[in-house]
Amino acid sequence: MALIVAAGTVGYWLLGSSLFDSLYQTIITITTVGFQEIGQTPEHERAYRTLTMALVVAGTGTVLYTLGVLVDSLIEGSLNEEVRRRRMLRDIEDLEGHVIIAGWGRMGHAIAHYVDRSGRDMVVIDRHPDDDVSTHAVVVGEATDDEVLRQAGVEKADILIAALSNDADNLFVTLSARAMRPDLFIVARTVDQGNERKFLQAGANRVVNPHEIGGSRMAALALHPNVAEFLDDVLHDENHDVAVHEVPVGKGSAMIGRPLTDLVAPSGRRPLIIAIREPGGRYHTNPSPRTELGEGEVIIALGSAEELAHLRAQM
Repeated sequence: MALIVAAGTVGYWLLGSSLFDSLYQTIITITTVGFQEIGQTPEHERAYRTLTMALVVAGTGTVLYTLGVLVDSLIEGSLNEEVRRRRMLRDIEDLEGHVIIAGWGRMGHAIAHYVDRSGRDMVVIDRHPDDDVSTHAVVVGEATDDEVLRQAGVEKADILIAALSNDADNLFVTLSARAMRPDLFIVARTVDQGNERKFLQAGANRVVNPHEIGGSRMAALALHPNVAEFLDDVLHDENHDVAVHEVPVGKGSAMIGRPLTDLVAPSGRRPLIIAIREPGGRYHTNPSPRTELGEGEVIIALGSAEELAHLRAQM
């Protein structure tokens, strides 16, 4: 549009109009205002009108296109974004038992990938999420803000993972979420292992130091490569029909007081019971098939999708 204005101004100026009159005539022509023709001389009448017609054809279309782009960018784009945000918040309100991930960095990406594989709904909280988050429900804001946590559905969520980049923010998120939901399961990331006790006191159920876990995994791959690779395949490779799951023995479960030998799938097979976690936190590894189950215990089992699904159904 600037080029057309410049070309029209120069054209009228070459035909004898003053510079200001040339600019004025160009503007009123391309905006279709057209008050009256000024600066026209009898000797240049045909050239003057030819230039005016060219400006009407080229300039009017350009102006309308430019205005359309501006309207779309400044008004419709903002409105569409607001509509999309409100629709997403309504969808989050309908969620129940979902996972909240606070922080969309490299750690958040890895967590979301694992949660996706488990088939759980999730909501991501981040100040500046990138385009990769577009496939998930996202709340843009500070996870340390109580209102943002409410928008993410913390009142109805099952799990909150605080995966922000620094311990202070993760600690604040843990405190806020625990105050809002005493029964929420919270996993917090820490950079300094010395802060683990503070996170537990703030209400975190589990505290994870990625650097320590990464170092331990590298050492395991070096010292026990076959064991480490087997566990990686079972826990992270979705191409195998085998997985390790934890299944709690709920209140009123029909399996309370019954032995592990009763956990048989329709195929006649039962999952391998690796351990049983007692309510006090003690693990009973490689339990006997005659071990009776108690309320509040958690079964850690390895098996196929069918076996694990049947195990969950029995609980």
